[in-house]
Amino acid sequence: MKLLLTNDDGVNAKGIYTLAKELEKNHEVIIAAPSAERSACSHSITMREPLIIKEVNLSGIKSKAYSVSGTPADCVKVALDKLIDGKVDMVLSGINNGTNAGIDVLYSGTVSAAIEAAIYKIPSMAVSSEIKDGEDNYEVAAEYAAELLEKIKDKYLKDDIVWNLNVPMVNKEKIKGIKVCRVGGRTYNNYFEEKVLESGSKSFQLKGEINNSENAETDVYFVKQGYVTLTPLHYDLTNFKILEEVKSLF
Repeated sequence: MKLLLTNDDGVNAKGIYTLAKELEKNHEVIIAAPSAERSACSHSITMREPLIIKEVNLSGIKSKAYSVSGTPADCVKVALDKLIDGKVDMVLSGINNGTNAGIDVLYSGTVSAAIEAAIYKIPSMAVSSEIKDGEDNYEVAAEYAAELLEKIKDKYLKDDIVWNLNVPMVNKEKIKGIKVCRVGGRTYNNYFEEKVLESGSKSFQLKGEINNSENAETDVYFVKQGYVTLTPLHYDLTNFKILEEVKSLF
């Protein structure tokens, strides 16, 4: 398969390196990722300035790689239009430094890059690894991504599907299995830390803690229990539950 890899942690991040190393064993891989970290940039795109693209060498990676001075969504757009010849079979985004579960899917540049691919009618996968005490699980996440690709390639590589894969910080032999589940209820108890600058102006730094929902059958819950989670996503945000009801008002 011909695969485009991107992320939101930057082209030199360990996560995308690990994913490329695993996938290029059996697939043709092209990398286009932000030149610097663009975490939590959601689905923003660059409109009022040109994108600067440079071919880069990632030591130990045989695949072509490009740095893009833009967002993850920018990387997908410009790669499909200018950097890749022919059809791309799938776009993979990650491996993200931390899970993208619950409300994080709305903030995540990793997930948004995968959604951008679906807008172009290309199936995609966002891959994320739980981080604990500064330790990652990228190798295990890369193996699960490769295994999932083999399982879905014949039947489930539909053009509008975004697969959201989260891997817990657990040794592979201790992972309990894979749970196909819905997005959970993770939210944040946010506040802003205020400081007065020498100029007299004020700065406000976002702080907060995760408020994990314990609702069962969700990605947030199952990752915490030691499962790999897989959630099919779609970019259509229509609330179909009340669509017909609202129509009746008019």
